[in-house]
Amino acid sequence: MTMIPKRFTEQALTEWMKGEGPESDIVISSRVRIARNLRDYPYPMLATNQQSREVLDKLSAVMQHEDLKEISHFTLIPLADMNELQKMVLVEKHLISPNLANESRNGAVILSDNESVSIMVNEEDHLRIQCLYPGFQIKEAWDLANQVDDVFEKKLEYGFDERRGYLTSCPTNVGTGIRASVMMHLPGLVLSQQISRILTAVTQVGLAVRGIYGEGSEALGNLFQISNQITLGQSEEEIIDNLYGVAKQIIEHERAARQKLVQEWKMRIVDRVNRSLGILSHAAIMDSKEAAQRLSDVRLGIDLNIIRGVSPYVLNELMVMTQPGFLQQIAGEKLSPDERDIRRAQLIRERFAASQHA
Repeated sequence: MTMIPKRFTEQALTEWMKGEGPESDIVISSRVRIARNLRDYPYPMLATNQQSREVLDKLSAVMQHEDLKEISHFTLIPLADMNELQKMVLVEKHLISPNLANESRNGAVILSDNESVSIMVNEEDHLRIQCLYPGFQIKEAWDLANQVDDVFEKKLEYGFDERRGYLTSCPTNVGTGIRASVMMHLPGLVLSQQISRILTAVTQVGLAVRGIYGEGSEALGNLFQISNQITLGQSEEEIIDNLYGVAKQIIEHERAARQKLVQEWKMRIVDRVNRSLGILSHAAIMDSKEAAQRLSDVRLGIDLNIIRGVSPYVLNELMVMTQPGFLQQIAGEKLSPDERDIRRAQLIRERFAASQHA
């Protein structure tokens, strides 16, 4: 059984999240994910136990490649060696998908030391390379993902078709196999009631809008994930450039919306963010939905210089620490929803107090 380094499941704020990154008041993170499959092996959902084991062995062997070691030191963690809470925490940290946590045969994750690279094995595809950067660094995330992909492609034969490109389990990923996304905090557009118009325009140019945990998830805390939908018929660079251009426009709209809020509703905004700060600092019970909204208000207050003395890093940390899996990991036991709400409120109070005294 693999010993799982505690930092992967017990530290909410990963090294890559500690970086500032460009436009970090609006863009929380940038991510690129590449889907690949090995030639001559069935997709994970159709593979036998023996076949998926062989895929895992082939992919884990690439970890010894010098070119990969030059990028970072990596740790392979079979999902069979993890308990349910540990898997839940990795989902909450965006290091693995719910699909890999719940349904994988011979599934594993290969993590770089700072967790900026996460490689999922035997999820929907044999190999899913994910690279995460703080702030608006989608081009940098693509460069890193491409480097990692090149190492694997040197050692393995991918499923590839001259006309269709890289072959994937889901037809919507065929072609480049790339999904690029930016996680954006857009309270200005939400409060000024412009968000629906903006997001409708985004979908009309071939991009998708999802919540914080991807497809089917809710946009809690005014956090929206903007990503490409088209993977076939465009080059990787065209996909990245299109997302970059649209995200740049959304950033400009959000800045204008925030400025207008300060000019026209200053006391309302001051009241809103300070109320949320007061509630977060003193509440005895808090559910995850309210926590996300209050943390969004405080983050807006920090960005508008209404609130001082609270670090944005604390907010990034609490985004993960207030999730059900992490709360139970800290407690060392399963908690009922009511118990989680009490623990969540206590944790937020403690973190805010520590931040303001630091």
